[in-house]
Amino acid sequence: MSTKSILKDTSIAFLESYLNNASPTGYESEGQKLWMNYLKPYVDTFITDTYGTAVGVINPDAPFKVVIEGHADEISWYVNYITEDGLLYVIRNGGSDHQIAPSKRVHIHTKKGIVKGVFGWPAIHTRLRDKEESPKISNIFIDLGCETKEQVEAMGVHVGCVITYPDEFMILNENKFVCRAIDNRMGGFMIAEVARLLKENKKELPFGLYIVNSVQEEIGLRGAEMIAQTIKPNVAIVTDVCHDTTTPMIDKKVEGDLKMGKGPVIAYAPAVQNKLRDLIVDTAEANKIPFQRHATSRATGTDTDAFAYSNGGVASALISLPLRYMHTTVEMVHREDVENVIKLIYESLLKIENNETFSYFK
Repeated sequence: MSTKSILKDTSIAFLESYLNNASPTGYESEGQKLWMNYLKPYVDTFITDTYGTAVGVINPDAPFKVVIEGHADEISWYVNYITEDGLLYVIRNGGSDHQIAPSKRVHIHTKKGIVKGVFGWPAIHTRLRDKEESPKISNIFIDLGCETKEQVEAMGVHVGCVITYPDEFMILNENKFVCRAIDNRMGGFMIAEVARLLKENKKELPFGLYIVNSVQEEIGLRGAEMIAQTIKPNVAIVTDVCHDTTTPMIDKKVEGDLKMGKGPVIAYAPAVQNKLRDLIVDTAEANKIPFQRHATSRATGTDTDAFAYSNGGVASALISLPLRYMHTTVEMVHREDVENVIKLIYESLLKIENNETFSYFK
């Protein structure tokens, strides 16, 4: 492929609208509609399931099936308790970070529409100087500007309403994409771009390609677990994010030495099928795509695990995007890494022929 940028202006416009749209775990449908609308010109048909996973399919009648996958959900909160004076206490929906919550603006999603609020926090002047309390689930709270529980309920807010952050997409220093929910709607974006490139470059694949945007990854890989049983793929290439470990307070001896701007990260883990991983490494080297390696020990913690151990075993691999500040509202990735993940998945697909390629015993 050409070394020039593969992302069009229309691609970036879609990425911005897709990231800005709220898609909390369990409530991904509006984001999935945006994604399917963008993907529609590049696929033959769609599959959707009961919980909202969306799949664009190329060559749906082919017996050999290859998945490329990202996940669509973002971390969020649930309303858990409403006080008599109108304050809200919360519980997590996914791995939401309580330490970043104080002073953040929020959107509470109700049947009457969005209700705006803020995570309150005592002023520095009023906190005990000898024993300053840190934010934790038991003491962070949301203020809607109401004075009573009845006022809160009249706005349509009740226990179980989901809460998201409204922070929107921006570009820093020309080549850094910043937003909440880059983990992992960027994955959905990248696999959609692979489908676009296949269509525009008139590539015909000798297998069925299933472009999968799974739901509910943030609470245990549940969407991938379900859709793997539906598709029954032969091969799965998953893309997610991993930590850029070059920022302060991260121990490289524990987390590995990974940096955004240095290329996609290829995982080494029991769930990663060795021959599929080797095909991806060889593809990167042959196409001069920069890449990094990451050992993830027992589990990858991504949808790779769900696909790998489904249906009696599916040859699976993980290509990650280095990211700073995971599970915050300022998640950051490098544009060149995004493009190189897209290129690496695209070129790897062109190398896959059939399941015999990945047999340990051939």
